[in-house]
Amino acid sequence: MVEISERPEDHKQLSVIAISRGISNESENQCDLTKLTRDDYTVGWICALFEEQTAATAMLDQEHPDLPMPPDDPNTYTLGSIGEHNIVIACLPAGRTGSTAAATCATQMARTFPSIKIGLMVGIGGGIPSKVKLGDVVISSPGDEYPGVVQWDFGKAEDSRKFRRTGALNRPPSILLTAMSKLRARNRLKGNSLLPQYLEEMGKRWPDLVPEYSEPPSSELPGDQDEVYMSRSIFSAIWDMILTLLGYLLGWQTLAPADRGGELVRLNWALKQQGAPDVHCGLIASGSQVIKDAKLRDSIDKNLGGKVLCVEMEAAGLMNDFPCIVIRGICNYADKRKDDEWQPYAAAVAAACAKALLEYVQPIPIASRRSSADILSQGSV
Repeated sequence: MVEISERPEDHKQLSVIAISRGISNESENQCDLTKLTRDDYTVGWICALFEEQTAATAMLDQEHPDLPMPPDDPNTYTLGSIGEHNIVIACLPAGRTGSTAAATCATQMARTFPSIKIGLMVGIGGGIPSKVKLGDVVISSPGDEYPGVVQWDFGKAEDSRKFRRTGALNRPPSILLTAMSKLRARNRLKGNSLLPQYLEEMGKRWPDLVPEYSEPPSSELPGDQDEVYMSRSIFSAIWDMILTLLGYLLGWQTLAPADRGGELVRLNWALKQQGAPDVHCGLIASGSQVIKDAKLRDSIDKNLGGKVLCVEMEAAGLMNDFPCIVIRGICNYADKRKDDEWQPYAAAVAAACAKALLEYVQPIPIASRRSSADILSQGSV
């Protein structure tokens, strides 16, 4: 059994690093690419947003030429490779998110690329602020009675007005769970070095993406604390009155007022994040509703035993019919301060984590697994 090297520098010697921005391949590699067919692609990568698709494409070691597609397939695909894995990337139609759109996209992908064995759902999500911070990554992982992803809004209201969830989703494929375990072990032993490395490589290859996909310069406010702003001129006036009074009573000339201008003061702030993003493995709550309410978010977490790390909208539509693992970069806290500032960076971090995970997925076992097309045709995993 062949195993991919744990060292990225060794692994890259096994692959051709090329991108569509003009870095040409050797003639023999070009010849190999022309021989690829839709049967040669074994990994399906699904995104929900344009920013996620851009980050996914930027993480490819090599981008492949387009192939002819069936006329009844509305998806648009980006083809490429990471290491020894040939990958298909698809993004949901603009303006269409949620589990139904994700399921439709995955179903069509599996029919067009019948050799796909495993899937990745990669993008952004909202985090539980007491457990994760902006820019961290959450990977769906089974724990206790939960399979890794739970559809929090699927069930029925009972007489006691309590909502009881019904049905269950499948666990991620074992081959991805074992790769995740190896990735976690590597992070514990050597530190989370792959994600910063891949982000740096992305910036070098695609410098135009750096301004948008870098970590936002603004400070992060943890939890649901409200930011309080006031004019520095008002703040200064109050503070100067206190200093003047103390100076008069104590005779301290050094406490004289100072001119501080009229800038804004952020009274409740936190330092900008330092170091590499943390990778968390645990429960992801998936539902059809956009969550911008801290109380609803915390209620979902409480109803699922306090195990939730992330909330999102697409994964529930994939788990039973498209064997995949879900990787989410945290871009907000699913509360009233939800905005788009962290979306590009969180998408890039999630894509980097997906690439790191594939470093530990062995290509030979993938070849022996049932394809997604077989699973879809039989309606089971």
